[in-house]
Amino acid sequence: MKIGIVFGGRSEEHSVSVKSAREVAKHLDTDKYEPFYVGITRSGAWRLCDGPEPGWENGGSRPVVLSPDRDARGLLVLEEGRYRTIELDVVLPVLHGRLGEDGATQGLLELSGIPYAGCDVQSSALCMDKSLAYLVARAAGIATPDFRVVEKDERVEPDRLSYPVFVKPARSGSSFGVSEVTRPEDLADAVETARQYDSKVVLERAVVGSEVGCAILGDAADPVAGEVDRIALSHGFFRIHQESEPESGSENSTAIVPADIPAEARALVQETAKTVYRALGCRGLARVDMFLTEDGTVVLNEVNTLPGLTSYSRYPRMMAAAGMPLGEVIDRVVSLALAGAAR
Repeated sequence: MKIGIVFGGRSEEHSVSVKSAREVAKHLDTDKYEPFYVGITRSGAWRLCDGPEPGWENGGSRPVVLSPDRDARGLLVLEEGRYRTIELDVVLPVLHGRLGEDGATQGLLELSGIPYAGCDVQSSALCMDKSLAYLVARAAGIATPDFRVVEKDERVEPDRLSYPVFVKPARSGSSFGVSEVTRPEDLADAVETARQYDSKVVLERAVVGSEVGCAILGDAADPVAGEVDRIALSHGFFRIHQESEPESGSENSTAIVPADIPAEARALVQETAKTVYRALGCRGLARVDMFLTEDGTVVLNEVNTLPGLTSYSRYPRMMAAAGMPLGEVIDRVVSLALAGAAR
């Protein structure tokens, strides 16, 4: 089976995507799949390369595009001044953040007619926008933080808010541009920091509780929940992918898998994650991040439709704790993509 693995991208999560693709390459069953690695540079150039190892942008990489023409279904590779077509059976987009996880790449894949793993255009775009995801989740009966949206050029009266609040780009990944604000005089700077990543900003009242997450795999009809994890903090707040050397651990957090919470709470977190997954129209895979409060309430934090798959990422650790290694996860999401395309 010819599988296109797309990684890199123009978002602030470019380097994380490359690391995720390296883990996919390590666990891909080459007896089943013939991989074609397509790296997208930070400037947006698409390159067909041998794999996501250091230096993939140079060396023997070649210019390539994904054809939106269904009569030329696959990759168009430029060689010696002419294009040749590499037909693909399925695409695994290992992309995080803007233009990769927000429906943009999914839209291109819809035009191409090639089956692809993961969420579709609508659910990708919906989950990427935290404010819209909250509205849909609330309609499904899921608790969310109290929040308000600050649009481009809009000014906020800091004295009208209750602190602490978290200031976030509405459509960005990981913890880029996120600030915890405890004083009114710090709000304006936090909003400007968030606007470096998105013109739309979300202000959230802080939720007092433990940060927990749940890996989900499958289609909406019958999703499978991985193990629950809990983020143990020594100080500050959880800032994923902000460390200089994340492979060696975080300076203020540890992910505990399985989570050290009561069995009833674990079951509730898993069922809530499944409900969120269905409500937002997810398919393939996603990681649902939540808060567990002292009174046992589960509150949605965010949904990652293509969660990190690096050696230190939460999603593969949660699935492995449930007895499903990354190679099997890849097989499942590819099978789901092909089955969905056949319907």
